[in-house]
Amino acid sequence: MEFLYEYGLFFAKTVTFVIAVGLILMMLVGAAVKPKAKKGEIQIDDVSAQLSELKEDFLQNTLSKKELKVHDKERKALDKKSEKEGVKPRLYVIDFIGSMDAHEVESLREEITAIISIADPKKDKVLIRLESGGGVVHGYGLAASQLQRIKSAGIPLSVSIDKVAASGGYMMACVADEILAAPFAIVGSIGVIAQIPNFNKILKKNDIEFEQITAGEFKRTLTLFGENTDKAREKFRDEIEQTHDLFKTFVSSQRPSLDIDQVATGEHWFATQAIDKGLVDVIKTSDDALLEQQYERQIYKVKYKVKKGLSDKFALGLSSGVNKIGLNLISKFKSLNP
Repeated sequence: MEFLYEYGLFFAKTVTFVIAVGLILMMLVGAAVKPKAKKGEIQIDDVSAQLSELKEDFLQNTLSKKELKVHDKERKALDKKSEKEGVKPRLYVIDFIGSMDAHEVESLREEITAIISIADPKKDKVLIRLESGGGVVHGYGLAASQLQRIKSAGIPLSVSIDKVAASGGYMMACVADEILAAPFAIVGSIGVIAQIPNFNKILKKNDIEFEQITAGEFKRTLTLFGENTDKAREKFRDEIEQTHDLFKTFVSSQRPSLDIDQVATGEHWFATQAIDKGLVDVIKTSDDALLEQQYERQIYKVKYKVKKGLSDKFALGLSSGVNKIGLNLISKFKSLNP
């Protein structure tokens, strides 16, 4: 038994060494070869079919045989009616879960381009299921501009907030023709914040000098390591105020009925409070919105998916292989040493 245990341990070390060498070689080859830009593809999910399947599965397990016969007859009648009516108008759904740097806008722009290229402005609609607490100004500014492309194309746009759309998230949401929000969804936070630490006192305490050379009086205002001045702080504060004014102007242009001075204080509210202030239009979850549309429209979820490169697939397979080897060795040792 001890021999088998030691052999298994030796085998595990050998496999680990081979894998390590393989990873090093892969990294060297990757560094030598110029990486190609990753390409993606649009993925379409038939939400209508998913909802219908969910309903049918539930009924198959709850109705009696007699009730199922009646249901099947009604369903066939509805199917024939749908065939006669022809193609239904469509509802295109996009999920946007935004991070601090709003890098998800790269996929969003592809999804919106795809929808604009095929949607019929006279019949079709777009629903964005939005979740974001905000982030960098330029990132969310671009994201909001992407949503404006939908409106510029004449396609009705709704935004649904189930959890949060604050700050940059609300900058995106306010572009919509209609904002839906779950009762306890957090919205608002129309404000701007910037904060940086300053280590100048620590440097001075340790006799470390910091040099910074700039051309232009306000090329740099506040600094991490230098000594900040009142003039620099005032300039930085002015820049923050200017950004806030741009934010308020943008929101007002999208929702002119808002009392912008009342809501642009940086505060946030739950949707049940925000509806009284005009920040949202309807208290409703995205699930209810889809269920309401399932018989009137053909619903599609649109997602831009980046294809995995060979190195990504190799790393994933390697990781999976290591896990399997480890689990097999552990199970064998357990069986040999109860």
